[in-house]
Amino acid sequence: MQIRFVLLLALLTAFPPLATDMYLPAIPHLVENWEHSLAIVNLTLVLFFVTYCISLLFYGPLSDRFGRKPPLISGILLFIAASLLCAFSVNIWMLIAARIIQGMGAGAASSISLAMARDRLESGARERVLSQVSVIMAVAPMVSPMIGSLIMEYLSWPWVFIAQGVMGVVALVGVLATSESHVGDTDESLLKLLQKYARVFSNRPFMGMVFCNAVISLPLFAFIAGSSSLYIRTFGLGESTFAVFFGANAFCFMSGSMTCMRFGRKLGTLTMISAGYAGIVLGGIMMLSNDFSGPLQFAIPMGIITFSLGLSRPPSNNLSLEQVTKDVGTASSVMVFSYFMCGAISMALVSLEWEDKLFYIGWLSLASGVVGFSSWLLLKRHLRIV
Repeated sequence: MQIRFVLLLALLTAFPPLATDMYLPAIPHLVENWEHSLAIVNLTLVLFFVTYCISLLFYGPLSDRFGRKPPLISGILLFIAASLLCAFSVNIWMLIAARIIQGMGAGAASSISLAMARDRLESGARERVLSQVSVIMAVAPMVSPMIGSLIMEYLSWPWVFIAQGVMGVVALVGVLATSESHVGDTDESLLKLLQKYARVFSNRPFMGMVFCNAVISLPLFAFIAGSSSLYIRTFGLGESTFAVFFGANAFCFMSGSMTCMRFGRKLGTLTMISAGYAGIVLGGIMMLSNDFSGPLQFAIPMGIITFSLGLSRPPSNNLSLEQVTKDVGTASSVMVFSYFMCGAISMALVSLEWEDKLFYIGWLSLASGVVGFSSWLLLKRHLRIV
């Protein structure tokens, strides 16, 4: 039973990377085929995440009021319909609009899956399950670009979104077969829902953890948005080779999560988070020290950054949830909203016409690591730890 629940949580949490990474190999093709700049085509990434983030702010309170399943099912159905609209898009503007709708549906999966974990699992079990989810979820960005590359080679880009629609159907079946974890508070008014956000935003330890988790995510999202252009155009790799490099970076994230799962209990939550944040600083320094003469000179420091994110993500997510005793759905929405909104901003910035995007990502990595690590050192003494 718990294995099925873990697999469902992993699939729901993986909606954003699956909806993004499978599509990355098609981006250079769309730039050339529709004759638009990378900044325009990347709006299909940026606006997906912007709408996704905004929708999170609604799904969390709705799941607190009406239960987890009704808004989750509605969001998945919207995601499936939007995936089909993406597949039938005839120009970039129609695709952007369909991706916006797809982002609205995907928001239900991430925010409510965290709330379901908080509902069903105690702290110790929850950290282990979140580590398992991170390991399983890391397979998505490893496999997704390869699937996208195969689709581009043997079919065409619309089939990428048809595959995403199928993924939505699988998730829908899993949710329908899962029992409700929170019956909801149907007597609450809109004012009380707004008061939930006021309580969550006034929770300083929680918001401090949210800030740290969001700011250290910046280099990863810059890499996601810029990777296909850098590997395919700058380094001259083919689409299948790009998928291998992208998958190797995702493997680094999985390795970090597996290391956390293996040594987290022995070393402790605080040590895991500190080591992860310090690793991001180290990766930024290494990236700025390179001459980028080949793809490995970029891939190795980026891999260290991604490993460090995988190491710190499960314990930092669990520690964030530990700061909340009520309004769990709302708090989960705020967590995911902040993480992906920072990601959308990072994606938009890296899509600009930088003279050297590789050094831009390096400076972004170093700055986000220093800010996140410094904030963590100031915050950790004020946290509630169970």
